[in-house]
Amino acid sequence: MEQKKFDLNSFIGMILLAGIAFWWINSNKPDETIDTSTKTEQVVDATKNTSNTITEKTLPVFANDSLKQVAFTNKLGSFAQSAINGTEGTSVLENELVKLTISNKGGQIIEAQIKNYKTHDSLPLYMIKDKNASFNINFSTTENRTLNTTDLFFDPTISKNGENTIVSMKLKVSDTQFLEYRYEMKPNEYMVNFAIRSQGLSNIINSSTPINLDWTLNGYRHEKSIKTENTMYSYYYFKSEGEVDYLNAGKSDVINDVDWVAYKQHFFSSNLLTDTPFNNATVTSTDLVKNEELDTIYTKKFELKTPLALSNGELNYNMKWYYGPSDYNLLKTFEGTDLDQTADLGWGIFGFLNRTIFYPVFNFLKGFLSNYGLIIILMTIVVRIIMSPLVYKSYLSSAKMKVIRPELTALNEKYPGKENAMKRQQETMAIQRKAGVSMLSGCIPALLQMPVFFALFKFFPTNLSLRQENFLWANDLSSYDMIYKLPFSIPFYGDHVSLFPILASVAIFFYMKMNQSQQANMQAPTQEGMPDMSKMMKYMIYFSPIMMLFFFNNYASSLSLYYFISNLLTIAIMLVIKNYVIDEDKIHAQIEENKKKPEKAKSKFRQRIDDAMKQAQEQQAQQKKGKR
Repeated sequence: MEQKKFDLNSFIGMILLAGIAFWWINSNKPDETIDTSTKTEQVVDATKNTSNTITEKTLPVFANDSLKQVAFTNKLGSFAQSAINGTEGTSVLENELVKLTISNKGGQIIEAQIKNYKTHDSLPLYMIKDKNASFNINFSTTENRTLNTTDLFFDPTISKNGENTIVSMKLKVSDTQFLEYRYEMKPNEYMVNFAIRSQGLSNIINSSTPINLDWTLNGYRHEKSIKTENTMYSYYYFKSEGEVDYLNAGKSDVINDVDWVAYKQHFFSSNLLTDTPFNNATVTSTDLVKNEELDTIYTKKFELKTPLALSNGELNYNMKWYYGPSDYNLLKTFEGTDLDQTADLGWGIFGFLNRTIFYPVFNFLKGFLSNYGLIIILMTIVVRIIMSPLVYKSYLSSAKMKVIRPELTALNEKYPGKENAMKRQQETMAIQRKAGVSMLSGCIPALLQMPVFFALFKFFPTNLSLRQENFLWANDLSSYDMIYKLPFSIPFYGDHVSLFPILASVAIFFYMKMNQSQQANMQAPTQEGMPDMSKMMKYMIYFSPIMMLFFFNNYASSLSLYYFISNLLTIAIMLVIKNYVIDEDKIHAQIEENKKKPEKAKSKFRQRIDDAMKQAQEQQAQQKKGKR
């Protein structure tokens, strides 16, 4: 057999073919290798003076840098270097109260955790997490490109300013040309300084097209009762033209001169404040809860879209971020901002009572006691003692009406029939006036108690101090208590049984039962053609407790506790006044003395009423003669 010789030409050809194949494979790798540089996470604690690189992972480098340069330059123009040199990483600003995680991509906050608070199911409480929020600036360049900051990489640097920690995120064209997000956190504060500035971009940013800021957030559910959290206490607040207003879910509005917006979710809020007011800003609130889902993740979607103005061709905005509790005591410390109005203490006199009376009393008691159930009970006692003179006044009027009631009954018998209605009414008022009795004297005390009722209706469910505080069987005084879980849901009632509303309803029933006799005394004898109010009162005795039971079953247990204790105390005060304070014999003697005294000169208002009744009586008599 012939021996094969070594073929040098064939060997060289095989090497060339292998080289070509190797080059082809490496030059046609998948697109994911375009992401370049290093991936790092920098953690900064505002209470310390050090920053540490926790992890570092080098991503694969694009094989052909020239092709990458061309691709990014075609897409991003002057900002191509931000993508080429960009890093996938995060920086963490953290102090004793709040933890903010800032992403290099977009330079925005991707996690905002409120420390020292938990969700209703004992999980860490986040306002931002898992891409539920976005902060973007959309702008056009003089190179005819439209860019979004959320798609671009910022270069982070960390520094200290005394005790404050600063994270500067720069979207660079070069070292002297950049767009900067600057975050500055102080120790032990929720408020974080935030600035948007550009440098050297006046010839790059197209000033003839709008520069739009877009901040959206899907609010996480935090509380046990999704119904009260979403429908009653989650609102879009904003300060526009010096006035604080709010937006209901499903609404959108265009507003000017905006100092701040607040995405409020019952006890917590995400706020953006600006020193340079926004104009032509579009604010939108969208309800994300369908049919009161119990397992929903989000409650509402909040959106802010506003154009940003250039100053000498550059952006220059000083702002603040606030991720924290909607605590009235805390928010009122930010003087000049009016952020305390987002605590939702009620409008008009209701908010006035909460700010000037109930919060000071509550804060005073909180300084001595740590059990919030006892604080509510003591506060209820204080309120009822303050209101007891009104109860006494109402009961005194009832007693006076009871004394003169026989005279009023005799008057009805003396002037029977519809034709004598005007004369009967005139004589009734004369008897009441001589006896020193007024129907209004019994109604006014009850009316004066109504502002207190509605003020406390706002005070307890919005008081952060009561959140997740337990008392007896209630494990959260800011939400409903539950003693039994129903296997089904009752319309308007719910799928559980709360005990405090039951106790409050029972107390209301007995209070109204006692009050029925008092109201019967206040009423003049039923006249012909007039409705019998006593029958209406009988229906109210049963209707009011049932309404209370249904309405408060899903409401804050602290409010039901207050109404339960309040009605018990009112019953006790009424019994004391009736049995130990009011003496009907003395009242009767006093009325007889009043009758002997000369009647006081009538006021102009009283004179007008008497003249009108007299004129009506004369017209009635003339009509009667005409018919005859």
